[in-house]
Amino acid sequence: MQGLGRTLIAIGAILVVIGLLLTLGARLPFRIGRLPGDIVIRGKNSVFYFPLTTCVLLSLALSLAMWIAGRR
Repeated sequence: MQGLGRTLIAIGAILVVIGLLLTLGARLPFRIGRLPGDIVIRGKNSVFYFPLTTCVLLSLALSLAMWIAGRR
């Protein structure tokens, strides 16, 4: 049961961090999803957007979190 409790606490902490980022996102000096390196192509009637840098940073953060969670 301790493993389940720790997992629930970790999920709760992650949700709190995500909630804070969404709430305070406009006040941050950078916009998640609008980082340098994200690709934006504007046409006459359309916009193509691919958040390359954001994807790489999220991948690194999730990989680090999974690596830490996997160590026991």
